[in-house]
Amino acid sequence: MAVSDNLRGALLMMAAMAAFTLSDAMMKAVTETLPLYQAIFLRGLLTVSGLAAIGWARGGLRLRVAGPDTRALALRTLAEVAAAVFFLTALMHMPLANLSAIMQSLPLAVTLAAALVFGDVIGWRRLAAIGVGFVGVLLVIRPGPEGFDLWSVLGVASVLTVVVRDLATRRLSADVPSVTAAFYAAASVMVLGAVVTPFQGWGPLALPQVGLLAGSAVAVIGGYLFIIMAMRVGEVAVVTPFRYTSLLWAVGLGWAIWGDLPDALTLAGAGLVVGSGVYAFARQRRRG
Repeated sequence: MAVSDNLRGALLMMAAMAAFTLSDAMMKAVTETLPLYQAIFLRGLLTVSGLAAIGWARGGLRLRVAGPDTRALALRTLAEVAAAVFFLTALMHMPLANLSAIMQSLPLAVTLAAALVFGDVIGWRRLAAIGVGFVGVLLVIRPGPEGFDLWSVLGVASVLTVVVRDLATRRLSADVPSVTAAFYAAASVMVLGAVVTPFQGWGPLALPQVGLLAGSAVAVIGGYLFIIMAMRVGEVAVVTPFRYTSLLWAVGLGWAIWGDLPDALTLAGAGLVVGSGVYAFARQRRRG
């Protein structure tokens, strides 16, 4: 039965990564013709409506949060907003696969941060794997006058803010439904888009843009639901490495839509990040 659960969890995780990457690709495409914050607001409006409908149908959407959960949820929401801004701004100016390669360091960064903040024990082998993974990130962003730019910095900033979000999520009690946390995050991002849009300007909407925004909203909601189901079905150490399949989707979509293919150094860096991440989780599973 455990094998069946782990297989189901792995399939759900791969579906979540495909959904998130597809949503990112559609947002990258739509921001080529629409202002960024207008796109953020419109997608947020659709996402919030969808999450509210799902929460209402399942009876799991509770907007009132009490006690220590209030602070943890507030921190999680702020980190989610910052991560969305950093990520989507970088996405406008970077190849999808390059940004995805940077984001693959997220599980390693969360592992290291959990050790520093919560005192989680990690052995020297996993610590070495984290170091190798971060070397891989450096190969992707290439610090120096030629390869390093502001958009790479924003990609790294997105990783850091998502780490804060995930650690804050760990502070939430079981009394806070997952759909509630997702709803507050999506609503906050939508509000930010609504506030900034008047200053950035409003572009005319055509049917293809509406379709891309709607598709991105549906995909991101699907990603939220799939990843929650994945983490509840299978063992974390077995399911989590399948996050790295998002890189395959990013490379494929980037090539199919924009004709972008990562160069050798980017692929080498991505390989180091993914390989070290898989090793770290395999090591964690061996240690129980």
